[in-house]
Amino acid sequence: MNKTIRRTAVVCLLMVLALLVRVTWVQAYQGKALADNERNRRTLIDQYAQPLGDIVVGGSPVTGSARTTGSDDLKYKRTYTDGELYAAVTGYSSQAYRSTQLEGIYSHVLDGTDSRLKNPLDALTGKQAAPGSVVTTIDPAVQKAAFDALGDKKGAAVAIDPATGRILGMVSTPSYDPSQISGTNDGDAWQRLNDDPDKPMVNRALRQPLPPGSTFKLVVAAAALEDGLYGSVDTRTRSQDPYTLPGTSTVLPNENASAPCENATIRTALRYSCNNVFAKMAADLGKDKVGAMAAKMGFNDAERDVPVRAAESFYPSDMDDAQTALTGIGQFEVTATPLQMAMVSSALANDGVLQSPHMVSEVVDAGGDTLTSYEDEPSRRIVSSSTAEQLRSAMVTVVDEGTATNARIAGAEVGGKTGTAQHGVDNSQTPYAWFTSYAKDASTGKEVAVAVVVEDSGATRSEVSGNGLAAPIAKKMMEAAVR
Repeated sequence: MNKTIRRTAVVCLLMVLALLVRVTWVQAYQGKALADNERNRRTLIDQYAQPLGDIVVGGSPVTGSARTTGSDDLKYKRTYTDGELYAAVTGYSSQAYRSTQLEGIYSHVLDGTDSRLKNPLDALTGKQAAPGSVVTTIDPAVQKAAFDALGDKKGAAVAIDPATGRILGMVSTPSYDPSQISGTNDGDAWQRLNDDPDKPMVNRALRQPLPPGSTFKLVVAAAALEDGLYGSVDTRTRSQDPYTLPGTSTVLPNENASAPCENATIRTALRYSCNNVFAKMAADLGKDKVGAMAAKMGFNDAERDVPVRAAESFYPSDMDDAQTALTGIGQFEVTATPLQMAMVSSALANDGVLQSPHMVSEVVDAGGDTLTSYEDEPSRRIVSSSTAEQLRSAMVTVVDEGTATNARIAGAEVGGKTGTAQHGVDNSQTPYAWFTSYAKDASTGKEVAVAVVVEDSGATRSEVSGNGLAAPIAKKMMEAAVR
């Protein structure tokens, strides 16, 4: 072999080796990225090649699949039973707009492409396995009670089993039917939903942090008791009325000018929702101590997955004393989701221990065998048993004798806290109505923690209150959960 041929052969060999290295790199290291790329039509074809697995509520599927017409490669599309009722739980699976929430998180289980679903022969041949299902913790009765009670109001509600962390209900209104956008020719419906100023596709229960108003007073009270600032909920506080914000000439009013708020106990201050008491309490504790308790409750956690990612509920850190005082009544820059405020009541109802909230109990294969279980989610102690017991007692006073009488349930222990959150420039917008609560029924042994926010009910500003708008919704949910 002469020198020229030998050199040509070496060059060709190197080129072949380079191609082999590239192919190996693409298959071994970039395969998954390419498969998951939204422009990869093959992935979409695989996803809808067979009926999808189901999302299950109360033992029955709330999803299904239908044979498509007019499409050669996308054989099936997603359908929904009571789509508007469960949209905040399921999310959507769309041939045109991808998938969200449980549909998105568990898409590979639901379409049969998850490697755990394949037997050894399937793995060798590449055959698509039968899809699995996602079993939720949602209680259909609680879900329907929340949806019906919210009605045409703009708002959200969450119910949690305090002992287990199971989310029993999650509703966001106005809602939408995911079936309207599950196909390839639903552009008009998609545009209408996105142009709607009320944003029906936003899950307000998880993704809409708002000022929590006076419901946040429970967090401040917990911080004060744990810190020893006050010995019990029946110890008189040092709270002048009227109260002037520190370093300012701004006087903070109470909603009820005739309420006995001067030097009131925590019990009385929660009963009448005394702003002066909790603003002064937050200022006395300082931002670090209030912030530490808020963080223990779940605030400032940007990675809260249930398993859908919840927006971060926020307690600020860069504040002066006057701003810290305002956080004591759930104002300034404090924000919370309904999930977060349900977690506050859940921890207090569960003797001071917060069970991690979750709305999926297990993921199963086509034969019903468990792939993933979420029943033993972690828990952590938030406050002492004594603090939890005292705050429950004070919350019962709020319902029995205070600002939350519309939440009473005959024969059950019900405790709660109302909130009316100001917002907008100079607080010019219609306030948000909040309520967070718990209920225990000794006859059934059941319990539940609930949070409700009503952003807009069409009521005039003077008619907006936590007791008037949010508490009746919570009552319906609690009754459905404990009876």
